[in-house]
Amino acid sequence: MSEKKYPMLINGEKISTKQSFNVVNPSTGEVLGQVPEIDADSIQLTLKSADAGFKAWSAKTPAERKTVILRYAEVLEQNSKRIIALLRAETGKPQDNAEYDFGMLGNCLRFFVEEMERLDQPVLHDPDGRFMHYMLRQPLGVCVGMLAWNFPLLNVAYKIGPALAAGCSVILKPSTETPLASLEVAYLAKEAGLPDGVINMVTGRDHEMMKNMLKSDIPSMVTMIGSTRGGLEVMNAACTSIKHFSVELGGNAPVVVYPDADVADAATKVVDLKFANCGQVCVSPNRCFVHESVYDEFVEAAKARAMEVEMGPLISEKARAYILGLVESAVADGADVVCGGQAKDGEGFFMEPTILANVVRKMNVAYEEIFGPVLPIIKYSDSDDEIALANDTQYGLAAYVFTTNLKNGLRAARDIQAGSVCVNEPHYSVQLPHGGLKQSGVGKDCSRYSLEEYLTLKRVSVLVD
Repeated sequence: MSEKKYPMLINGEKISTKQSFNVVNPSTGEVLGQVPEIDADSIQLTLKSADAGFKAWSAKTPAERKTVILRYAEVLEQNSKRIIALLRAETGKPQDNAEYDFGMLGNCLRFFVEEMERLDQPVLHDPDGRFMHYMLRQPLGVCVGMLAWNFPLLNVAYKIGPALAAGCSVILKPSTETPLASLEVAYLAKEAGLPDGVINMVTGRDHEMMKNMLKSDIPSMVTMIGSTRGGLEVMNAACTSIKHFSVELGGNAPVVVYPDADVADAATKVVDLKFANCGQVCVSPNRCFVHESVYDEFVEAAKARAMEVEMGPLISEKARAYILGLVESAVADGADVVCGGQAKDGEGFFMEPTILANVVRKMNVAYEEIFGPVLPIIKYSDSDDEIALANDTQYGLAAYVFTTNLKNGLRAARDIQAGSVCVNEPHYSVQLPHGGLKQSGVGKDCSRYSLEEYLTLKRVSVLVD
């Protein structure tokens, strides 16, 4: 795939700037293309365009918006092969993972159009019978989204789905690591009939420059998918005026395997999720607590499953070096490498699927978000409080529990501090709310709860007597 330039999309036009930067294929290390470094003039143009786009889009009826959004889904799917090929090149994803990533665009666009029609606007009781009170939902405004690189198109879908259905305009900044397929998605908005300025997509590495956009009083919402540190920086910069926030940040997902669990099934499901997307998943199992009575059985079953795994590369050499450093540190502190633990020879940023046994909580690998293909397995006993172990983290995004005891499952689901708890099988879907507690963020992606964040909630009272 030859190197080319990918301009930003602002007000329906492809915009370049004087400076640009390279996007690299993590499977080969080769440069795929160049994207613009946003400048101050482009930021002001983007803000002005998104404001005008919001006024035009929010003025349309829900039925008119629905027609355009469904057409957009069709146009994207007509270009799926080209976009998926580009997505694979910039991420290194296997074909099935890339197809899933792309497929979320159509799924989200269609789901949120339908969900908009299902939202209620209730009439409220008046004790004196003098008024009719009702709730009115209206589009919130311009939404700025800062996106992550691990699932580039899914992240775009999570933002444009509810925003477009609600009648908002968006300014999206994809990750500097993986902006190319996202830009191609944005270019197709005009073909689908979206008014200019409704979808704007910008690129840039200069965080200080981007803060100028966040500081503006034009955006009504700032949303993000990324690290907790990045989320704090974004929220701090945006607090120059009152804005809504919806941010999905870092995770350190615990797994609790009870002694009564189906151990082979648990090991298979944990390994499959852990090594999906080379471990670069926000809800990936990060600390696996296994009861001592089934510990050895679980480790052996996990190892057998891991030997069957095929993974793409990590996103960069820097990411791989960090994860290899965690493994090296854990081994130095007494952990055992059950399998993997090394970088793969050859071009690209590949690494072996790695399982670590005899991990203890003081090790860096047990309390830092790994975001790579390393599964630490920690032994616990009857004298331990497994729920306290699971909650011993600043994060609270996702958690997993494996047990055949209903009481254990329900108690763990109630007491583990996480935005989602899956018992006996990881499960995620567009109709289910996704978001975190504690330092893992605020707000939700997916489901009606996400859509509601892009709408105002206004009470209207009409005197009738």
